[in-house]
Amino acid sequence: MGLLAQEQAKVTDWPGYLGWTIGLVIVIALVYWLMRQGWNWRRTLQSDLPPLPALPDDPGTPLLETAGRYHGTTTAGNWLDRVVAHGLGTRSLADLTLTEAGLLVRRPGDVDLWIPAESLTAARLDSGIAGKVVPSGLLVVTWDHQGTALDSGFRADHAAEHAAWVAALEALVTRTKTKKTEEAAP
Repeated sequence: MGLLAQEQAKVTDWPGYLGWTIGLVIVIALVYWLMRQGWNWRRTLQSDLPPLPALPDDPGTPLLETAGRYHGTTTAGNWLDRVVAHGLGTRSLADLTLTEAGLLVRRPGDVDLWIPAESLTAARLDSGIAGKVVPSGLLVVTWDHQGTALDSGFRADHAAEHAAWVAALEALVTRTKTKKTEEAAP
């Protein structure tokens, strides 16, 4: 009988359990706080990024539309260097609309993003951006924001749409460059 009482005493060692639980909660809180500090530090480093372009009153007639997810923005060519300034680092649901004037990204619950056609430079299919790898692929749009080249990643609800988006974006970039060249010619 004495052996059973000793085993029960080990099972009901509440001070030990509470100590471990409190210690674990403190470690989790510390990790969360450090992640938050890193995010704020990155935002401070990127504070020189100019404000995003204003949304137009009428973006124009849609060429393509889709719903999906916005996965974030990075500096062009560096898929791990997330840009967090101006809300660009927050993943969210998104509705994409491509018009002759540019790309409109409606993000419910977050800042909408407008990329004018003259700022678009390229589009491609890729498997990752901002530390997020998506095996079925992402639509990555490269654009120039007042001298800073950026990549923004999107995942349409239907990944089969990505190829059409790349073709339409590349065609818009070509038309915009041709138009700029013609306007610059005497």
